Amino acid sequence: MSEYKKPLPRPAVESKPFWDGCKKHQLLLPHCPSCGSYWFPASVTCPECLNLQWEWKPSRGKGKIHSFGVYHRVYQKGFEPEMPYAVALVQLDEGPRLVSNIIGCSPEELGCDAPVEVVFEDVTDDTTLYKFKLLENP
Repeated sequence: MSEYKKPLPRPAVESKPFWDGCKKHQLLLPHCPSCGSYWFPASVTCPECLNLQWEWKPSRGKGKIHSFGVYHRVYQKGFEPEMPYAVALVQLDEGPRLVSNIIGCSPEELGCDAPVEVVFEDVTDDTTLYKFKLLENP
């Protein structure tokens, strides 16, 4: 694996299961078995019913672009080869919104409500990042 030149996540105790799931190419979300809610990021209680008993559950990894921005200026040297690149707020089908890159398309192809699905990029031996790509056949 070549040297990765971009910032890497530093998982906290609360987010470690999320990043462990990414390493296994699974997008895990906190889920409340009592009320059925999903949310992100993880918290001590379910934000809907305040249940203390919740679990990490796999997401389908599909959703739509809620909002996005296209970067044309280099703020961190590691991103320079990818200029311009898109960062989006993705609304997952389960409800939570995640921020990530949209890859595999030009910024001109993006639009709000465009369907996307998660993909995983193994960037180091220890770190796998989640990103999204446009769905070809929604």
